[in-house]
Amino acid sequence: MIGSRFEQQWKSVVYAVILYKLYTEFANLYLYRLLLMSTVIQRQHSAFLYQQVIQMILSMAEQESILPGEKLPSLRVMAQNLNVSIPTVKQAYQALEDQGKVIAKEKSGYFLCHRTSHNDSPKRARLPAKPVVVNKQALIEQVYKGIHQPHAIPLGIANPIAIAGTEQVLAKIMRRAMKEAGNELINYGPMDGLDSLKKQIVRRYLDMGLAIDMDEVVITNGAQEALAIALQAVTKPGDVIAIESPCYFGIVELAENLGLKAIEIPVCPDDGIWLSDLERALEKHDIRACVFSTSISNPLGSFMPDTRRAQLVALLEQRDVVLIEDDVYGDLYFTEQRGIPAQAFSQKGLVITCASFSKTAAPSYRVGWMVASQFSAKAKRIKRALSCSSSLMNQWALADFLSSGGYERHLKLVRKRLIENRDRMIQAVNVAFGSEVRVSRPQGGCVLWLDLGKHVDGALLFQKALERGISITPGTLFSASKKYQNCIRISYGLPWGASVEQAIKTLGELADAQRKGLA
Repeated sequence: MIGSRFEQQWKSVVYAVILYKLYTEFANLYLYRLLLMSTVIQRQHSAFLYQQVIQMILSMAEQESILPGEKLPSLRVMAQNLNVSIPTVKQAYQALEDQGKVIAKEKSGYFLCHRTSHNDSPKRARLPAKPVVVNKQALIEQVYKGIHQPHAIPLGIANPIAIAGTEQVLAKIMRRAMKEAGNELINYGPMDGLDSLKKQIVRRYLDMGLAIDMDEVVITNGAQEALAIALQAVTKPGDVIAIESPCYFGIVELAENLGLKAIEIPVCPDDGIWLSDLERALEKHDIRACVFSTSISNPLGSFMPDTRRAQLVALLEQRDVVLIEDDVYGDLYFTEQRGIPAQAFSQKGLVITCASFSKTAAPSYRVGWMVASQFSAKAKRIKRALSCSSSLMNQWALADFLSSGGYERHLKLVRKRLIENRDRMIQAVNVAFGSEVRVSRPQGGCVLWLDLGKHVDGALLFQKALERGISITPGTLFSASKKYQNCIRISYGLPWGASVEQAIKTLGELADAQRKGLA
């Protein structure tokens, strides 16, 4: 008996040495680690096997045996070394994925997620069973009234321009415009937009790697009108569209107004839309169009790498599904360079790109555009029926701003200040809310997404915050169904100061009061 036990221990040592050599030769330390830990799995334990696998991985992450960004062992390797089945390991990985602990990358495997601080990123949404009829308008109206409440600290408004205003330079351009072309600018302009502005937009896209014709560009009254035109061009009432989860509530409201059903596709805080979930939804449902933000999503601030954008477009065009790309925050990226527009990967012309200057230059100008590709003629007819044309003076001013190089210089300053504010606000949130909160670390844009835990109601926090002179946006607005009731969105686009810091502190106190049953 003793000899047998000694022999088993000796074999374990030999196996460990062999595996260590494999590690030094093939740089795969996981095999060595996992074999030494294989005795931890106890089949008679009260916990399910997959739960033990989860705890083992979390323990290794806590001890920094696995570092953020590192790849986990494959399902087969993990199963072999723990002496469990592949479905058991897969169940553990998917549970960790749902918790936001790991991320699955197509054809690459599972990776340990980066942590923003001592707190985790927001949890991943679950894929809904079927499309839903949208009914959010009443709540959206209530929130709009609240976030525009006079004298409130507007953390609920996504306005990055507040951090580095353009009012002086644009006012100067406006004065020159009135002097040089005053009579012309107070008349109606071309239905599809001012040529000088469209030329600047075409040049910017060429710099991004997308060659388009001026005739494909339609100037609109903000990005919201561009999105509305795009949806009307490719859908009819009763059609199903796929949207992000969480999703900008303006798109949710558009779906409701146009009589569309929506199916929500989860968004990864790092890499954007989960393509595997989208593929499953496409197989099960007759989806007519997808409305996604491939550059910087709102509210998560995720950034889809170019390779995944190409995969997304290919996946949709295989099924002749239109992609409506919401690129409003595309210029507010914090990555090394701007992503290539998804439309650049299109082979069939089934991508419509919508954007505006509202988040980057002048919110009140309401100047947006769409690159409508093969849908240009229909988009122009819808635009003509909706609003005939857009402000000629505002278009003239923005065209001048772009052509002078002032817009690009302004963007560099805005991005720099937004990064500084993002980091300040994440730190302030962690201090004010403690370990109960999960907070995003956006790769662009101007908003944070907070998951406050099951004991805090975001809508109630919205009401309580308004009473204290603070506006926020409750998370439930960012879903076509009833998700994110424990979440909120707050903006870091305001100039940083004591009032903003105090507002974050107050929000933390209000959330804590809810947890304690005092609210």
